[in-house]
Amino acid sequence: MFFEKVYNIVRKIPIGRVSTYGAIARHIGSPNSSRMVGWAMNASHQKSDVPAHRVVNRIGLLSGKHHFYGSDLMKQLLENEGIKIENDKVINFENVFWDPNDMDDNIKSNLKL
Repeated sequence: MFFEKVYNIVRKIPIGRVSTYGAIARHIGSPNSSRMVGWAMNASHQKSDVPAHRVVNRIGLLSGKHHFYGSDLMKQLLENEGIKIENDKVINFENVFWDPNDMDDNIKSNLKL
């Protein structure tokens, strides 16, 4: 159940954006479960509809890259989406960071219209 909640959020990360283990954990109501979000990402590689490459650590490091096939696959996938990576870190992390809580704010804003 926890993993499926994680996968449902990760599927919503837009192309060309990244989120973090912690932001996802906070969004699903388990703020101390960043590590479990990482475990979910490691277990997601059989699910082609879960873009695990879009989940990085809190400062933009590709900390999960060794769980992808090939040494640079995570980096290549992100670069294919227009995200710049240098030394296994997302450049302009603040500009490409996607907070799942913003999704809720957008939904609430649209409901008020």
